[in-house]
Order: sequence, then structure tokens, then C-alpha cells
Amino acid sequence: MATAPWFVISPTALLSTIGLLRGPDRTVPTPTEDWRTAIVDVVIPAYKEEDNIVHCLASIARQTRQPRHVILVDDGGKDRTVERAREFAAAIGLDLTVIERASSIGKTPTIKRQSREFDSDVEFILDGDTFLESRDYIERCVQELYQGVGIASACGVIEPVRLKDRAELARTPEFQRWSGAAEYRDAHAQRSLPRRIAWWMTNVYRECLYTFLQRFVYRGQMVFFGGITNPVGCAVAYRRQYVKNLFDRYEPIFGDDLTNSEDIFIGFALNNEGYRNIQLQDVVARTEEPEAQRLPRQTYLWSSSFLQSCYYFDHLLRTPFRVFKRMRKNHRDQRSGEAQRVAEMRKVQEQYRQPFGERFSQEYGRPIGWAMFLSALDKIFFPAALIIMMVLRMWEPLAVTIIAEMLVSLTVLVAVAKGARLSMLGKALLVTPMRYVLMFLDLQTIGRFATDLWITGNRKWRK
Repeated sequence: MATAPWFVISPTALLSTIGLLRGPDRTVPTPTEDWRTAIVDVVIPAYKEEDNIVHCLASIARQTRQPRHVILVDDGGKDRTVERAREFAAAIGLDLTVIERASSIGKTPTIKRQSREFDSDVEFILDGDTFLESRDYIERCVQELYQGVGIASACGVIEPVRLKDRAELARTPEFQRWSGAAEYRDAHAQRSLPRRIAWWMTNVYRECLYTFLQRFVYRGQMVFFGGITNPVGCAVAYRRQYVKNLFDRYEPIFGDDLTNSEDIFIGFALNNEGYRNIQLQDVVARTEEPEAQRLPRQTYLWSSSFLQSCYYFDHLLRTPFRVFKRMRKNHRDQRSGEAQRVAEMRKVQEQYRQPFGERFSQEYGRPIGWAMFLSALDKIFFPAALIIMMVLRMWEPLAVTIIAEMLVSLTVLVAVAKGARLSMLGKALLVTPMRYVLMFLDLQTIGRFATDLWITGNRKWRK
């Protein structure tokens, strides 16, 4: 979620608009692998999730496509997460494998180790504070993952979890089979009033952000490029072998210190190999959001990871500067007849097909590199421009810029929030001050990143 443009009237937003107007690749896929035969394992990284783990497991039990194994990795939380998970698994007959760590080592080693230690075709990562609202979430992700060998990850739309969502899941037959269901009292509903207000504010802000990002920006990128910069990592299906190969390559270089958010680095690395990360618009998962006072920390982790990944894969960001080189290559292939021969020989059709391998990325970039480059511009230049106008006391241009940005952002949100347009308008107006505060705080992230690069030389990036 780190690549959302701060300024709605931005190159990134315009790129998504062009993609939506242009339409998708109309190639009809002819996959050679049957998604129905794919072996799926669900891996649940969890740290102090005793209040969420039964919701998470109950949502898996309700899925139309059941996994072979469910692996819970308790990251040294030392609470009742494992106890409740085992109680639920025993009550419902769920095949649950529990791995308990003595101390916390983070989510990245969990993804890495399970990609190596298990032999599934699909490694489905589901955070312990997340549950699948759509009953066909896993099925749809696996189905789309197997539409082509170039698709490495698939996720659905992610939305904040609310009290009513938790209560609705707790009433399902699957949840009620848990031995503790009769005495269950939602700890989220027992929070103090100030904490509930802080949580509600974050949920409202994130609902607006996620709606704009996923229903507009990511949707446009999907149509334009056939993928997005990175999967939303709390509920995502990966081709396990691709993830294993990724860690086999980068672990000797970085260890487990990939960046401050592993799913962003993984997404960039997969794009670097010519794979695609796709997002489906027809399935939904809900995830726990932090209370408002913890929001700057989480925003910092996402934003800094995006900048760090841009540094590691800078040749992807240089894609716009290699467009003429790529055009010359395509022209040479057409003149030589090479492109036509390849097309005639290709019996397996795949949308947005592109050559694989890092060497191609280094020489020509990737189409998704346009989105990465423009997102980096959005992140840096709009907040900087506002500060420059304030320093120079250009009050009228500043006011016009902010008002125009607000009007366009509200228009976009209302347009994409089908069925809840009036509600979304009110929420967007309410959280506008929070959005601008976080925007200016993000300049500190940019400053810390610049300090790491050019002053301290620090590259040990890990949350």
C-alpha cells in the first residue's frame, strides 16, 4: 500500500486513467496447467494474535477451496494464540501444523522457510490478524494465478476489519463449532472509548485510501500493465517455487534484511524477473488496522520499503528512459521477422507476455517500471512543492492547489465507491486533515532514506 500517490492529480493517477480508457490485453489465455490440481498450503504468520486467530482460521474453514495444510507460525508471542488455534482446529477437524518460536524473528523468515520446507504448488500467506471475507477468495486467487506462467502472485481487495465484520464471522457455523464460542467476548469491543475512537479513525482513513488505491490506481495498472508493483501481503497466493527461487538468490546478499516491508521487496523482485503480481477485484479480505497513534509507524515502514526497493531495483525505475531502446529492438525484430516467427510458434497464449530474466530488465526495463517511476515522483515532489510554496509564502497558489486536489480526490472516491458514494464523501472529508499530516510526515521518511544512502551508508533495513 506504500505507492499510493499523495496528490490525486498526479502522473500515477493519469497513468491509471489512461489504462482504464485503453482497455486490457485481449489475448485469450490458454494455460497448460490446471489450477484445480494445484496443491495449496496456507501459512499464517502470527504474533500476539489471540484475539484474531479464531476469526482467521474460521474464514479458512469456510473457503470453497480447502488447502492441504494450514501452518501456523507463532513468532514468539507467548500469549494464547497457539492454544486457541489448537482448540479451534480440534473442534472443526482442521489439519493444523503449529510452529512455535522461542523469540520473534519476523515474517520474512516465515515466508522463506515454508517455501523451502514444504512442496506445495501455491504458498498462500494469510496474516494472523486478517480473515477472508469472500468464501471463494483462495479459489479465485489460485484460478487466476494459473492463467499464465508469468503470474507469480495473486491477491484480492483488502479492506479494514470493523466490529460488525468480526461479529458477523463469529456467528457463522464454523466459528460456533469452536469450544470457546459460547463464552467468547470480542476484545475489540471491550476497548476503552478513546482507543475505539482511535481505531475507528484509522479504519475510516484506510477505507478511503484503500478504495482509491485498489479500485482506481491498482485497477488501472492491472489493465495497463497486467499487474501491480507488489501484492498486498496480508492475504496473497504465491507460486511457491518462484518465492523459493527468489530467496535462494537474495538471501546470500541480504540475509532476511530485505527491506522494512517484505511484500514490497518481493513484489519488486518478481517484477524484476518478468513476472506479474495481480489483484482481483471480485474477492475481499479484511485486515486489522492499528490505532491512530500507531499509524505513522506503519506508514513509515511501507513508505521506506518502497524507497528501499526502488534503490535495489533502480533499473526498473529507469524504464521510461529506455523506451526508445526498446522501440528500436521491437522494430529490428519486426524487420527481421523474428517477432512474427515467435508468435506463430507460440501455442500457449498469455496476456501481457514478456521475456523473463533480470538481464532483460536491466537492459530494457519493464512496463510496470513506469508505475514505479511515477509513484516515486508522486511521493517526493508533491509534498516538497507544498513546502516550497509555504516557505515562499505563495499562499494563493498553495490554496488553489490544495482545493483542486481535494475536489479531484473526492470526485474519484465517489465515482469508484459504488453503493456507498454519499458515505464515502463524508468519510473522505473527515480524514482529509489526517491525510495531509501523514503526507508531511512522509518527508521525514524521505529524509531518513537519503541519510541512509548518502551519509551513514546504512543498508541494514528491517522493521
